[in-house]
Amino acid sequence: MLGGDSDIARATVEQLARDGQLDLVVLAVRAPDRVAVPDLGEHTAVEVLEWDALDVDGHEAFAAKVVAMTGGVDLLLCAVGSLGHHAGVSMEPAEVDRMLRTNTSGPAAAVAAFAPRMAERGTGRIVVLSSVAGVRPRRSNYVYGASKSGLDAFARGLADAVTDRGVDVLVVRPGFVRSSMTRGLDPAPFATDPLTVATAITARLARPGGGVLWVPKVLGPLFGVLVVLPTRWWRRIAGNR
Repeated sequence: MLGGDSDIARATVEQLARDGQLDLVVLAVRAPDRVAVPDLGEHTAVEVLEWDALDVDGHEAFAAKVVAMTGGVDLLLCAVGSLGHHAGVSMEPAEVDRMLRTNTSGPAAAVAAFAPRMAERGTGRIVVLSSVAGVRPRRSNYVYGASKSGLDAFARGLADAVTDRGVDVLVVRPGFVRSSMTRGLDPAPFATDPLTVATAITARLARPGGGVLWVPKVLGPLFGVLVVLPTRWWRRIAGNR
């Protein structure tokens, strides 16, 4: 788990562990001493490793360490993300830069360190948490939306690159999720929670293949329309959300 303190990722591994599908879970986090280690039962071991998405130079060594620990990664769950203060034009240049590195280049580089190792084994699943915010930017959080759009595109391109090497990539696009990251914000329409997203991910992992998973499902056809909506209408619908 890249971003081992993610509410969605933790709910996902808890479900997988209950189903008896996990032997070892590695939580990659910036501050191991501040992470509550989940109890995944007696049949699933948990290791917590210090890791920073922004330490791009260290990603290769980290991936090699995890592969050595596990004997090979079967499931890579990338759940790195920062919402910041849910603002766009008011963000300072340094804040914009940090958000883009935290949400796009950092996690993309980390996944790029693991993907070839998984492809070499000829098996594995990669799950990347994206967001509907990346499908069409809006005024209140276009920096976050842009960062997720970049990671989303990277993951879909990676899926094409490794699909014939036994590795499947699943891109997850949740809508507004009531979690620690969104605490204090007004929920958007079709808001959901980490458990619901985790349940959808677990169900999708039970079937072969990758692709794009919208949570809830209604967001898929809805954004199929919203993405081509004339700008003046989109601005009225999106408002200050």
